[in-house]
Amino acid sequence: MSDRDTIIVDTAARIFRDLCDPQTLNNAKDDSWKGPLWDALEESGLTLTWVSDEVGGAGAGMFDGFDVLRVAGSYAVPVPLSETLLAGWLLEKAGITCPAGPMTIAPQRAKDRIEIDANGRLSGAAKQVPYAGETTHIAIVAYKGDRPHVALVAAADCRIESGRNIALDPQGTVDFAGVQPLRCEPAPISADDLQMMGAAARATMIAGALETAMNISVQYAQERKAFGRNIGGFQAVQHNLSRLACEAAAATAASGSANEAIANGDGLAGDAMLLEIASAKIRCGEAAGQGAAIAHQAHGAIGFTQEHVLHRFTQRLWAWRDEFGSEAVWAVRLGNAMAGNGADALWPLLASR
Repeated sequence: MSDRDTIIVDTAARIFRDLCDPQTLNNAKDDSWKGPLWDALEESGLTLTWVSDEVGGAGAGMFDGFDVLRVAGSYAVPVPLSETLLAGWLLEKAGITCPAGPMTIAPQRAKDRIEIDANGRLSGAAKQVPYAGETTHIAIVAYKGDRPHVALVAAADCRIESGRNIALDPQGTVDFAGVQPLRCEPAPISADDLQMMGAAARATMIAGALETAMNISVQYAQERKAFGRNIGGFQAVQHNLSRLACEAAAATAASGSANEAIANGDGLAGDAMLLEIASAKIRCGEAAGQGAAIAHQAHGAIGFTQEHVLHRFTQRLWAWRDEFGSEAVWAVRLGNAMAGNGADALWPLLASR
């Protein structure tokens, strides 16, 4: 890790530690903490890590952005940081200057499609858009015929049906019918590329959250006493915590491999990139399910209470595993691609990674 990488990670960790401590947020009576947290992230340039200086960003690299997301996951950050990073990445591809403030992206689901008519107005809707209703702008991939465009839309111009995901973070359906984008440019990027980047981002955040869930569980096992000794001294508990550590390590390895492939690759096309990103989302999704179950088993009933911080991590693990495609969705897609290439192509692809 370079000095620059260390500075970015340390800066993100300091901001989250000071302004996004999970126990502090758990005890907060309102959302007044959100403003100072977002201001600090924006002032440090972390919200636009993937955007060059020319279009209003921090000018950092892909690795830097994924490092920020991993740290964000380790604090279960409940603000649209990853969405703003992805929005900046989209706008950068189209040469559109990024506005200030939080942003989100659409479509999040592969089945949703947004189109541009002859007058430059949008049609279509996107469901389960993260932080819809709590962001000022939405960066979208829309199609004019078969040609993809990136558009910047004012959230206030859209009809938004607000809701919540399983972690109670904002999520909603955005209807773009008749909306005139603030900017719209053709771009060498597709909705599938956004799906790929979103999946890699969520896998990275899952890895960070699992690491913290593991640390919380180990600490609890060292402090909680039963039958005259710490429960961490029981072999069954030790075995479960070892399994949790394995799931966290597997998620870190899988997401890290995908991050490296994206950072060192030339675009998101190709079977090798699909293998990396699909494998990361599949493995991290599985780890999220297994890891959350083990963590709650170690804590017993207390882990499910609102007063304990564990639920802040496990509920986001459950939410993130489904966003930008669940492990089942990516498994089907990867399986179809590998089967389509034939048996002789599989081993050379695996051996090249």
